[in-house]
Amino acid sequence: MLDNPRSTTSIDESSLRYEGWRIVAVCFLLATFGWGLGFYGQSVYVAELQRARGWPASLISSGTTFFYLFGALLVVFVGEAVRKYGPRICLISGTLAMAAAGVAIGAVREPWQLYLADAVLAFGWAGTSLAMITNTISLWFDHKRGMAISLALNGASFGGIVGVPLLVMMISHFGFANAMFAASGAMLVLLLPVILFVVGRPPDLHAWRGAAKPTPQSSADIRKGALRDVGFLTVTIAFALVLFAQVGFIVHLISFLDPVIGRERAAVAVAVLTAMAVIGRVLFSMVIDRLNQRLASALSFLSQAAALCVVIVMHNDDALIAACAVFGFSVGNLITLPSLIVQREFDSASFGVLISLNTAINQVAYAFGPGVVGFLRDWSGGYAMPFYLCIALEVIAAALIMVGGSQKQSSRRVD
Repeated sequence: MLDNPRSTTSIDESSLRYEGWRIVAVCFLLATFGWGLGFYGQSVYVAELQRARGWPASLISSGTTFFYLFGALLVVFVGEAVRKYGPRICLISGTLAMAAAGVAIGAVREPWQLYLADAVLAFGWAGTSLAMITNTISLWFDHKRGMAISLALNGASFGGIVGVPLLVMMISHFGFANAMFAASGAMLVLLLPVILFVVGRPPDLHAWRGAAKPTPQSSADIRKGALRDVGFLTVTIAFALVLFAQVGFIVHLISFLDPVIGRERAAVAVAVLTAMAVIGRVLFSMVIDRLNQRLASALSFLSQAAALCVVIVMHNDDALIAACAVFGFSVGNLITLPSLIVQREFDSASFGVLISLNTAINQVAYAFGPGVVGFLRDWSGGYAMPFYLCIALEVIAAALIMVGGSQKQSSRRVD
């Protein structure tokens, strides 16, 4: 929690008048650009740089892997940055870094420039993605935290629904560089004034509950305890495997579909995938508090594995788009579920550090997804082999996620 936060005697998180919902709206907009340029945009960058520069998929995908790895190092410290500097400064810094990265990617002419642009993009990703959003929202929400995070992260899917087709359209009309410059400018114009106007000092949630603040553990102690905890490790490793497969598939989706169903239909498939992610997350948020979240995760993993089987064996336009829809139904939930499981199974005072650690570990794992998929694609001459690997990882993760988990409602300390 920030130093000297504003205290209040009562907070009704369910009220539409509560200021926290305005923070959710800001985080929705932040996620729209963060995922549009930093996550879903990767599939566009891979396809466009292959087309314009003739670089191999493995080289470009390795740049994406570097982006995720470097970003993971930064994500570990997001919770502490928010606590030390406040959400407003952190959100502004993330926005500026992401916009600068968009300009840099548009100006890439040599491979080394791609890696430099990806380094800047890593700073932007750390300041606009999951760890930043969950840490920010946790300052305003306690009882409604899961719903607030789910609603805010719909911006991630919206970034794919709107961002990818719009970016492809702008590239077709204005060229890759001009399209990236325009997207970066729009991010600055839309986000900076909103953050400055809306994001202020968060309330003291412990004070309004009438409870004493828990004695905080150091961040280092929380991390050490988590890395010895079976429940935390099974959640983190299972989602790391699945996100490895998910990110590898999505980053290469347009490149895979382009020669099969055409570029425009490939963009439609990505839009359908991300639209289903929104639908899945909204429907999921209505019932998740009444479900076994680990079981729900396992079923989500298996549904993605089934969709990948269809993608490999079918070459019909409608079947491929339908498979992308099934795959996408779980995409949004797999971003949200780790936060909800951590909130349920661990002490709330550790939430920010644990989510940052979970996100960083997952990001290190899935950073290799695009590179490994690209390498196996170049080595085997097609996408069947890397996609079969993704299926195997999804099935393994479905079994692993069911190990551990006490389901204690935010009463457990990581000692």
